Amino acid sequence: MAKIITMPRLSDTMTEGTVATWLKKVGDTIKEGDILAEIETDKATMEFEAFDAGTLLYIGIQEGETAAVDSVLAIIGKEGEDYKALLDGKAAPAGDAEKEEEPKQEEKPAEKTDEKSEEKPAEEKKAAPAAGLPKGVVVVTMPRLSDTMTEGTVATWLKKEGDVIKEGDILAEIETDKATMEFESFNAGTLLKIGIQEGQTAAVDSLLAIIGPAGTDVSGITGKESAAPAAESKNEDKPAEDKKEEAAEAPKAEEAAPATDGGRVFASPLARKIAQEKGVSLNQVKGSGENGRIVKKDIENYTPQAAQPAQQAAPAQQAAAPAAAAAPAYVPTGEVATEEVKNSQMRKTIARRLSESKFTAPEYSLTIELDMDNAIASRNVINAVPDTKVSFNDMVIKASAMALRKHPQVNTHWKDDVTVYNKHISIGVAVAVDEGLVVPVVKFADNMSMSQIGGAVKDLAGKARNKKLTPAEMDGSTFTVSNLGMFGIQEFTSIINQPNSAILSVGAIIQKPVVKNGQIVVGNTMMVTLTCDHRTVDGATGAQFLQTLKQYIENPVTMLA
Repeated sequence: MAKIITMPRLSDTMTEGTVATWLKKVGDTIKEGDILAEIETDKATMEFEAFDAGTLLYIGIQEGETAAVDSVLAIIGKEGEDYKALLDGKAAPAGDAEKEEEPKQEEKPAEKTDEKSEEKPAEEKKAAPAAGLPKGVVVVTMPRLSDTMTEGTVATWLKKEGDVIKEGDILAEIETDKATMEFESFNAGTLLKIGIQEGQTAAVDSLLAIIGPAGTDVSGITGKESAAPAAESKNEDKPAEDKKEEAAEAPKAEEAAPATDGGRVFASPLARKIAQEKGVSLNQVKGSGENGRIVKKDIENYTPQAAQPAQQAAPAQQAAAPAAAAAPAYVPTGEVATEEVKNSQMRKTIARRLSESKFTAPEYSLTIELDMDNAIASRNVINAVPDTKVSFNDMVIKASAMALRKHPQVNTHWKDDVTVYNKHISIGVAVAVDEGLVVPVVKFADNMSMSQIGGAVKDLAGKARNKKLTPAEMDGSTFTVSNLGMFGIQEFTSIINQPNSAILSVGAIIQKPVVKNGQIVVGNTMMVTLTCDHRTVDGATGAQFLQTLKQYIENPVTMLA
């Protein structure tokens, strides 16, 4: 019996979805678990698999179209089964019209093939895109890899035009507004065209690449950012081997990241840029990141062994000459120099979101000093337990989560017509990375112990520094903690991480004279500053929250109850 497949809800905030790519077509046999389509949600582009077996009888939402959750996406049933009754009242008339037109679109190319296949095969291929893509050809678009991503930058192509692509192969590394992520192919074939070159930025859904049978003419398929057609037209008449040789020669020397043995070098975009500026070959650098990935510090610390003595001697000689000349009278010499470094997607997003927060939220800050003597003693006792490690930051996160439970007004976010009260508590933890700041989220922190929080933070921070965080791990915070105490900063004020209503800034623990029981003694104190959105959190509410936080941190045993 035929069954309607509806647009799924693939994220907690998804209200509509866009069909990025259909991986099956009408008439195909579907097995349970087959990937039907790639659906673009408000957070990412995700594969949607079939939970039923049969024949794909009807497609209700075409590629590139957007529809609300629960709209008719497709119908699966027995081959030849009449499914029109299922559409009554559930699919728009336009959907039926499109369905009726489908057989016509399939018949027309067939008639042309019968009449002119021997005379003008090339013309048929060029005309094919007007009615549909050539058989077996798939257009790969710039994916939406994070909830706030509107454009992406191709950091590295790991395949070149002419390469054979297998399903699951990594095509490229895409730099989003939050991280650099590997983008894998969901299709097999030959990489016929690259639409966005390394270093170029393009909007989501722009033509990224075209995959299909080797030798297929794709000159009629173009994207807004594509600069490849002119180059391809020159190569059309050349043998396939010549095209591969030219494709291998085309990339610049600094972009040639693949190793000479056919493997690939894992390196961050920033590391590649610095290596290019210094003239360092990535093949000679040993990476210290996850899975041997080369990061910024590896390039900065790299010194060619053979050239090292000569390089060190030359600057010494150059420095000696000006010193001798300047001995009688010092004359300032030098050269004014500047350098423009292209802003990464992450850096641009940080600037945009912090500007929006600073200039839209009427914020204020409250600071309180905490007595950390009991916290220090409690931490020493806890860490004496085998296989247990708790930091002061873990204590702050746990105390914040418990204080939010007592002061729900702080666990909110503002909308123009309503204030949203979050019933769950998820703490964002600001983590500094080479290119900016990311905020991974400890979900349901109020239900976790301090040691569990410590393990989660350590795992998330490691992923953040190696650019392995997923969009889901950075989404959904209701409150944020930013700690600069490890850098010796005693007190500071943070900008609210929208849409949160508040952020807590944590300073360093310092020793100083304090008054206890009427006597001056040496004590350990820590300053914390709460920055609030005045639209949702009044001053008295923020002060009460800090008082509760103070009670928990100064008496850690109360957090164990």
